[in-house]
Amino acid sequence: MKFIGAHVSASGGVENAPINAASIGANAFALFTKNQRQWAASPLTEQSISKFREQCIQNNFSLDKILPHDSYLINLGHPEHDALLKSRAAFLDEMQRCELLGLQLLNFHPGSHLNQIPVAQCLSLVAESINETLSKTKGVIAVIENTAGQGSNIGFDFQHLADIIAQVEDKSRVGVCIDTCHAFTAGYDLREEKRYEQVWESFDHIVGFSYLKSIHLNDSKKELGTHVDRHANIGDGFLGMNFFSHFMKDPRFDNIPIILETPDESRWAEEISLLKRLAQG
Repeated sequence: MKFIGAHVSASGGVENAPINAASIGANAFALFTKNQRQWAASPLTEQSISKFREQCIQNNFSLDKILPHDSYLINLGHPEHDALLKSRAAFLDEMQRCELLGLQLLNFHPGSHLNQIPVAQCLSLVAESINETLSKTKGVIAVIENTAGQGSNIGFDFQHLADIIAQVEDKSRVGVCIDTCHAFTAGYDLREEKRYEQVWESFDHIVGFSYLKSIHLNDSKKELGTHVDRHANIGDGFLGMNFFSHFMKDPRFDNIPIILETPDESRWAEEISLLKRLAQG
Protein backbone atom coordinates (compact mmCIF):
# COMPACT_ATOMS: atom_id res chain seq x y z
CA MET A 1 0.00 0.00 0.00
CA LYS A 2 1.17 3.52 -0.80
CA PHE A 3 1.10 6.15 1.94
CA ILE A 4 0.90 9.55 0.25
CA GLY A 5 0.79 13.03 1.69
CA ALA A 6 2.44 16.45 1.66
CA HIS A 7 4.51 18.68 3.89
CA VAL A 8 1.62 20.48 5.57
CA SER A 9 1.48 23.53 7.79
CA ALA A 10 1.69 23.22 11.57
CA SER A 11 0.85 26.88 12.04
CA GLY A 12 -0.94 27.45 15.32
CA GLY A 13 0.46 24.25 16.81
CA VAL A 14 1.64 20.81 15.72
CA GLU A 15 -1.86 19.49 16.47
CA ASN A 16 -3.11 21.28 13.35
CA ALA A 17 -0.86 19.31 10.98
CA PRO A 18 -2.95 16.09 11.01
CA ILE A 19 -6.09 18.13 10.36
CA ASN A 20 -4.44 19.88 7.41
CA ALA A 21 -3.20 16.57 6.04
CA ALA A 22 -6.62 14.94 6.31
CA SER A 23 -8.19 17.86 4.43
CA ILE A 24 -6.18 17.01 1.28
CA GLY A 25 -6.93 13.28 1.38
CA ALA A 26 -3.52 12.24 2.68
CA ASN A 27 -2.72 9.05 4.60
CA ALA A 28 0.80 10.29 5.46
CA PHE A 29 2.29 13.72 6.01
CA ALA A 30 5.35 15.79 6.87
CA LEU A 31 5.65 18.79 9.16
CA PHE A 32 8.03 21.07 11.01
CA THR A 33 7.69 20.66 14.77
CA LYS A 34 9.04 24.22 15.22
CA ASN A 35 9.72 27.28 13.08
CA GLN A 36 12.23 25.95 10.55
CA ARG A 37 13.92 29.34 10.07
CA GLN A 38 14.71 30.05 13.72
CA TRP A 39 17.26 28.44 16.01
CA ALA A 40 15.24 28.65 19.22
CA ALA A 41 11.68 27.53 19.84
CA SER A 42 9.32 27.27 22.78
CA PRO A 43 9.04 23.74 24.16
CA LEU A 44 6.08 21.66 23.06
CA THR A 45 3.30 21.88 25.63
CA GLU A 46 1.62 18.83 27.10
CA GLN A 47 -1.62 20.10 25.59
CA SER A 48 -0.16 20.30 22.06
CA ILE A 49 1.42 16.85 22.39
CA SER A 50 -1.84 15.31 23.57
CA LYS A 51 -3.91 17.05 20.89
CA PHE A 52 -1.43 16.02 18.18
CA ARG A 53 -1.74 12.37 19.13
CA GLU A 54 -5.54 12.66 19.38
CA GLN A 55 -5.78 14.22 15.93
CA CYS A 56 -3.55 11.51 14.45
CA ILE A 57 -5.89 8.84 15.85
CA GLN A 58 -9.05 10.66 14.78
CA ASN A 59 -7.74 11.13 11.24
CA ASN A 60 -6.26 7.62 10.93
CA PHE A 61 -2.60 8.61 10.69
CA SER A 62 -0.07 6.04 11.85
CA LEU A 63 2.85 7.66 13.67
CA ASP A 64 5.35 5.72 11.54
CA LYS A 65 3.93 7.35 8.38
CA ILE A 66 4.69 10.88 9.59
CA LEU A 67 7.95 12.50 8.47
CA PRO A 68 9.01 15.57 10.50
CA HIS A 69 11.72 17.73 8.93
CA ASP A 70 14.36 19.59 10.91
CA SER A 71 15.30 23.26 10.60
CA TYR A 72 16.95 24.45 7.40
CA LEU A 73 19.53 26.28 9.53
CA ILE A 74 21.15 23.08 10.81
CA ASN A 75 24.43 21.94 9.24
CA LEU A 76 25.68 18.75 10.88
CA GLY A 77 28.86 18.85 8.79
CA HIS A 78 29.76 22.47 9.52
CA PRO A 79 33.53 23.01 9.32
CA GLU A 80 33.59 25.62 12.13
CA HIS A 81 33.55 24.25 15.69
CA ASP A 82 31.15 26.71 17.34
CA ALA A 83 28.70 26.59 14.45
CA LEU A 84 28.83 22.79 14.47
CA LEU A 85 28.02 22.69 18.19
CA LYS A 86 25.07 25.06 17.60
CA SER A 87 23.74 22.78 14.85
CA ARG A 88 24.19 19.68 16.98
CA ALA A 89 22.28 21.27 19.88
CA ALA A 90 19.45 22.26 17.53
CA PHE A 91 19.33 18.79 15.99
CA LEU A 92 19.15 17.19 19.44
CA ASP A 93 16.22 19.47 20.26
CA GLU A 94 14.49 18.41 17.03
CA MET A 95 15.02 14.74 17.86
CA GLN A 96 13.69 15.22 21.39
CA ARG A 97 10.58 16.95 20.04
CA CYS A 98 9.94 13.90 17.86
CA GLU A 99 10.35 11.67 20.93
CA LEU A 100 7.72 13.68 22.82
CA LEU A 101 5.26 13.41 19.92
CA GLY A 102 5.83 9.67 19.54
CA LEU A 103 7.25 10.04 16.04
CA GLN A 104 9.71 7.52 14.66
CA LEU A 105 11.49 9.47 11.92
CA LEU A 106 13.37 12.77 11.63
CA ASN A 107 14.29 13.89 8.12
CA PHE A 108 17.28 16.21 7.60
CA HIS A 109 19.65 17.53 4.95
CA PRO A 110 23.14 16.20 5.74
CA GLY A 111 25.00 19.50 5.52
CA SER A 112 27.62 21.49 3.66
CA HIS A 113 31.40 21.71 3.68
CA LEU A 114 31.23 25.43 2.73
CA ASN A 115 34.34 24.91 0.58
CA GLN A 116 36.43 24.84 3.77
CA ILE A 117 37.05 21.11 4.35
CA PRO A 118 37.19 17.98 2.16
CA VAL A 119 33.95 16.14 1.41
CA ALA A 120 35.10 13.04 3.33
CA GLN A 121 35.74 15.10 6.44
CA CYS A 122 32.33 16.72 6.18
CA LEU A 123 30.66 13.32 5.84
CA SER A 124 32.47 12.13 8.96
CA LEU A 125 31.30 15.19 10.91
CA VAL A 126 27.71 14.40 9.91
CA ALA A 127 28.11 10.83 11.14
CA GLU A 128 29.65 12.06 14.41
CA SER A 129 26.71 14.44 14.83
CA ILE A 130 24.26 11.59 14.31
CA ASN A 131 26.09 9.33 16.76
CA GLU A 132 26.13 12.02 19.42
CA THR A 133 22.40 12.70 18.99
CA LEU A 134 21.37 9.05 18.95
CA SER A 135 23.31 8.45 22.17
CA LYS A 136 21.12 11.03 23.92
CA THR A 137 17.74 9.92 22.52
CA LYS A 138 15.65 6.80 21.99
CA GLY A 139 13.52 5.38 19.23
CA VAL A 140 13.70 8.07 16.56
CA ILE A 141 15.49 7.23 13.30
CA ALA A 142 17.80 9.86 11.76
CA VAL A 143 16.70 10.00 8.10
CA ILE A 144 19.32 11.51 5.78
CA GLU A 145 17.86 13.23 2.71
CA ASN A 146 19.74 13.22 -0.58
CA THR A 147 20.43 16.67 -2.02
CA ALA A 148 20.70 18.19 -5.48
CA GLY A 149 24.32 19.08 -4.79
CA GLN A 150 23.68 22.80 -5.05
CA GLY A 151 26.59 24.94 -3.88
CA SER A 152 28.77 23.09 -1.37
CA ASN A 153 26.04 20.71 -0.16
CA ILE A 154 26.98 17.08 0.36
CA GLY A 155 24.59 14.14 -0.01
CA PHE A 156 23.89 14.33 -3.75
CA ASP A 157 25.80 11.12 -4.46
CA PHE A 158 24.42 7.80 -3.17
CA GLN A 159 27.96 7.02 -2.01
CA HIS A 160 27.83 10.05 0.32
CA LEU A 161 24.77 8.55 2.03
CA ALA A 162 26.46 5.16 2.30
CA ASP A 163 29.64 6.71 3.73
CA ILE A 164 27.67 8.48 6.46
CA ILE A 165 25.71 5.32 7.33
CA ALA A 166 28.94 3.29 7.48
CA GLN A 167 30.15 5.56 10.29
CA VAL A 168 26.91 5.52 12.30
CA GLU A 169 27.23 3.19 15.25
CA ASP A 170 23.55 2.22 15.65
CA LYS A 171 22.50 1.12 12.16
CA SER A 172 18.95 0.47 13.38
CA ARG A 173 18.45 4.20 13.88
CA VAL A 174 19.69 5.62 10.59
CA GLY A 175 18.01 5.68 7.20
CA VAL A 176 17.56 7.75 4.06
CA CYS A 177 14.88 9.75 2.28
CA ILE A 178 15.21 10.05 -1.48
CA ASP A 179 13.90 13.26 -3.02
CA THR A 180 13.14 12.55 -6.67
CA CYS A 181 13.78 16.13 -7.83
CA HIS A 182 17.11 16.20 -6.01
CA ALA A 183 18.11 12.81 -7.40
CA PHE A 184 17.26 13.87 -10.96
CA THR A 185 19.16 17.15 -10.87
CA ALA A 186 22.07 15.38 -9.16
CA GLY A 187 22.34 13.26 -12.32
CA TYR A 188 20.19 10.17 -11.65
CA ASP A 189 17.93 9.75 -14.69
CA LEU A 190 14.61 8.29 -13.53
CA ARG A 191 12.59 8.97 -16.67
CA GLU A 192 12.94 6.00 -19.01
CA GLU A 193 12.18 2.57 -17.54
CA LYS A 194 15.59 0.98 -18.18
CA ARG A 195 17.49 3.89 -16.60
CA TYR A 196 14.95 4.05 -13.76
CA GLU A 197 15.77 0.44 -12.91
CA GLN A 198 19.49 1.10 -13.16
CA VAL A 199 19.23 4.01 -10.70
CA TRP A 200 17.38 1.93 -8.11
CA GLU A 201 19.70 -1.04 -8.61
CA SER A 202 22.61 1.32 -7.98
CA PHE A 203 20.90 2.68 -4.87
CA ASP A 204 20.32 -0.82 -3.55
CA HIS A 205 23.93 -1.84 -4.22
CA ILE A 206 25.48 1.29 -2.68
CA VAL A 207 23.06 2.15 0.15
CA GLY A 208 20.52 -0.66 0.37
CA PHE A 209 16.72 -0.59 0.29
CA SER A 210 16.70 -1.66 3.93
CA TYR A 211 17.74 1.92 4.76
CA LEU A 212 15.02 3.60 2.66
CA LYS A 213 12.56 5.14 5.12
CA SER A 214 10.73 7.72 2.99
CA ILE A 215 10.37 9.49 -0.36
CA HIS A 216 9.96 13.16 -1.24
CA LEU A 217 8.04 12.89 -4.50
CA ASN A 218 8.58 15.99 -6.63
CA ASP A 219 8.96 16.90 -10.27
CA SER A 220 11.88 19.12 -11.30
CA LYS A 221 11.92 22.59 -12.85
CA LYS A 222 15.53 22.03 -13.87
CA GLU A 223 17.10 19.51 -16.22
CA LEU A 224 19.06 16.36 -15.48
CA GLY A 225 22.41 16.91 -13.77
CA THR A 226 22.06 20.66 -13.24
CA HIS A 227 22.50 20.39 -9.43
CA VAL A 228 19.76 22.98 -8.94
CA ASP A 229 17.04 22.40 -6.33
CA ARG A 230 13.80 23.67 -7.87
CA HIS A 231 10.70 21.54 -7.36
CA ALA A 232 7.82 21.40 -9.84
CA ASN A 233 4.30 20.06 -9.47
CA ILE A 234 3.61 16.52 -10.61
CA GLY A 235 3.89 16.22 -14.40
CA ASP A 236 4.92 19.87 -14.86
CA GLY A 237 8.68 19.36 -14.88
CA PHE A 238 11.45 17.43 -16.59
CA LEU A 239 10.71 14.13 -14.84
CA GLY A 240 7.27 13.88 -16.45
CA MET A 241 4.21 11.71 -15.95
CA ASN A 242 5.74 8.46 -17.18
CA PHE A 243 8.08 8.46 -14.20
CA PHE A 244 5.30 9.04 -11.69
CA SER A 245 3.13 6.35 -13.25
CA HIS A 246 5.97 3.83 -13.07
CA PHE A 247 6.98 4.88 -9.55
CA MET A 248 3.48 4.56 -8.07
CA LYS A 249 3.19 0.98 -9.32
CA ASP A 250 6.59 0.00 -7.88
CA PRO A 251 6.10 -2.20 -4.76
CA ARG A 252 9.54 -1.23 -3.43
CA PHE A 253 7.96 2.02 -2.24
CA ASP A 254 5.03 0.50 -0.36
CA ASN A 255 4.53 1.14 3.36
CA ILE A 256 6.77 4.21 3.70
CA PRO A 257 5.70 7.88 3.74
CA ILE A 258 5.70 9.40 0.25
CA ILE A 259 5.63 13.16 0.70
CA LEU A 260 4.89 15.92 -1.81
CA GLU A 261 6.87 19.14 -1.55
CA THR A 262 5.48 20.54 -4.79
CA PRO A 263 5.23 24.34 -4.97
CA ASP A 264 1.51 24.88 -5.63
CA GLU A 265 -0.16 23.80 -2.39
CA SER A 266 -3.62 24.35 -3.87
CA ARG A 267 -2.99 21.30 -6.07
CA TRP A 268 -1.98 18.88 -3.31
CA ALA A 269 -5.41 17.24 -2.98
CA GLU A 270 -5.57 16.84 -6.76
CA GLU A 271 -2.04 15.43 -6.90
CA ILE A 272 -2.67 12.95 -4.08
CA SER A 273 -5.82 11.75 -5.83
CA LEU A 274 -3.90 11.38 -9.10
CA LEU A 275 -1.08 9.43 -7.43
CA LYS A 276 -3.58 7.10 -5.78
CA ARG A 277 -5.15 6.37 -9.18
CA LEU A 278 -1.72 5.70 -10.68
CA ALA A 279 -0.95 3.28 -7.85
CA GLN A 280 -4.10 1.34 -8.59
CA GLY A 281 -3.14 0.97 -12.22
